[in-house]
Amino acid sequence: MFVLFEEAGKYLGGRVLSEAEASAQVELESGKRVKVKGANIVLRFEKPAPAELLAEARTLAAGMDLDLAWEFAPEGEFAFAELAVDYFQAHPTLAQQAAALLALFEAPHYFRRAGKGRFKKAPAEIVQQALAAIEKKKAVQAQIAEWSAQLAEGVCPAPVREQLFKILFRPDKNAPEYKAVVEAARATQRPPLELLKQAGAIDSPYQFHWRRFLFENFPKGTGFPALQAPAITDELPLAEVQAFSIDDSQTTEIDDALSVTGLGSGTVRVGIHIAAPGLALAPGSPIDQVARARMSTVYMPGHKITMLPDDVVEAYTLQEGRDCPAVSLYASFDEATLELKGAETQLERVPIVANLRHDQLDGVVTQGWLEDASMDGENTPEVAKRARAPLSFLFRLAKQLKAQREVVRGKPESFNRPDYNFRLIGNGSEPTGNEQVQISTRQRGAPLDLIVSEAMILANSSWGGWLGELGVPGLYRSQASLAPGIKVRMGTRALPHAGLGVKSYAWSTSPLRRYTDLVNQWQIIAAARHGKTAALAAPFKPKDADLFSILSGFDAAYAAYNAHQGGMERFWTLKYLQQRGIAELDATLIKDVGNGALVRADTLPLVFQVTGTQGLMRGARVRVRLGEIDEIALDVHGTVIERLDAAPAEAAAEDESGEDEEEVAGPIAIAVDLADSDEAAPEKVTA
Repeated sequence: MFVLFEEAGKYLGGRVLSEAEASAQVELESGKRVKVKGANIVLRFEKPAPAELLAEARTLAAGMDLDLAWEFAPEGEFAFAELAVDYFQAHPTLAQQAAALLALFEAPHYFRRAGKGRFKKAPAEIVQQALAAIEKKKAVQAQIAEWSAQLAEGVCPAPVREQLFKILFRPDKNAPEYKAVVEAARATQRPPLELLKQAGAIDSPYQFHWRRFLFENFPKGTGFPALQAPAITDELPLAEVQAFSIDDSQTTEIDDALSVTGLGSGTVRVGIHIAAPGLALAPGSPIDQVARARMSTVYMPGHKITMLPDDVVEAYTLQEGRDCPAVSLYASFDEATLELKGAETQLERVPIVANLRHDQLDGVVTQGWLEDASMDGENTPEVAKRARAPLSFLFRLAKQLKAQREVVRGKPESFNRPDYNFRLIGNGSEPTGNEQVQISTRQRGAPLDLIVSEAMILANSSWGGWLGELGVPGLYRSQASLAPGIKVRMGTRALPHAGLGVKSYAWSTSPLRRYTDLVNQWQIIAAARHGKTAALAAPFKPKDADLFSILSGFDAAYAAYNAHQGGMERFWTLKYLQQRGIAELDATLIKDVGNGALVRADTLPLVFQVTGTQGLMRGARVRVRLGEIDEIALDVHGTVIERLDAAPAEAAAEDESGEDEEEVAGPIAIAVDLADSDEAAPEKVTA
């Protein structure tokens, strides 16, 4: 005897080997034996064989008119055999009964399952809705097939183009646009990015990278709501100093300025003055919400996205010719020995007498000029002459502070590569990707850079230590040691920063550009106002969950912004090669990788992979012939054609923090690991 039974949502047939009161032992056509509950058996028959019966039944079921079957079906519950009588004939054959069973079971939009072999008609309105959904699904499938065919032929449908970044980076795998790309990629044996590129979905490599960044980080755009900067209402004393800032000409967010008083008296007082938006803005205010959403200004060649609206920046920036509210750290030094005698913090108004500019003065304010008063020439700007005495003292102090930090570090800092500045010629408010690019260098550790970086390290470490002593939490950067792989971390505790050689380090000197600095400024203001009771008065209390949330959000945003800056600098470097027809470069081997090595160009900010490095060690200098440039993948490969030096000893690591080796950019995921320079290296300059 054979039986037809339900098992795991489908109907199977087999030969009965034995049968008990409530179950039967059944052998399937495959030879497998299963135990079947008696209630699951719906048909018993002697012939034909189960496989033959099911094949004939499926053929009959495929030809059944389900609308007609639904009309014939009785109201209420019914068995499949009853429908077979109404649909086929008074005495339906075994195959017709099985066909009715399969048709009912596989049409849940017409018939609801009510038990083993029993069904119930679905309401008419449900049937109509289900049929409409089925038709819609068919239409969608037809649309997917059409789009897929167009993509395979090299044409990108408009709906796919509009969903480009969502398809590539945050796909809805149920969306027809995504399914069309997957289907076309499978049919053409091409990666999705290559397929879309060849289909014309990407009309501009620059816009591809720019819009991808906006899609992932600024989905609502980069504009600001209408905001008005609140006035600082505190009655602040006017500082008796003449302060000056040192920035690049393109800098509008002037956060810091310096002053020097007491020269020739034996005790020199150095003022580090930081713009004070924290005196006017309050946590949770509309402007704060904007700043917290962005976390930082985003820099890239030819453009930037500011953390704060221009009008707000203008209200608090340390602009030349104004008495600007500031949070000032005054550090007193012995003029002869440069020993630190003490430090204090003041909330005050500071006269800003000059905004000095790197690009205008770096060629003039050299080490020789600062150390030899006779070096003044006819072309020395008057502003430089007026600032000569304080700059000379600050340069002497900066060298001393750096040397003291290096003693703590246990080794000298080794920033031996230049910084690269990008300037785009002919761009408007935003680059288009077609501008002529100029790349210039500025050696790390130039006098003005050293003055600013050491002053900022002094301020950030002093304020970080002070907050820690008062029990006021802040946002700190720390590094446990200089051992390879030990990275700089962020936290809320005052811990040592081995890379900088300081006991604690809290970013506090760029409150117009970094949200962490604004948060720390609020805490510093509370400390300045309340002293030992500041922990109770500060906006953020110890173990404040909101502070941890800010830390996490800043870490993620800052990493994304740095990656974009690195990617855009790589894009413009590749453009530079194309625009100047550069086919060969001198480079230094920095790391072995599979099938070759990574090299760093000697005169450009470019790391890329090359072949032909067999037998070469790290540090070897080579001549490289460049291959094809891929502006989408930000990729270029090369081949070593000449060795430029004798075999050197294995080169030492270039950066003790282990954070200074960029990775080769790859398709879609563009990985450019920028070194965490904190204040020890100047911020990259983009014009």
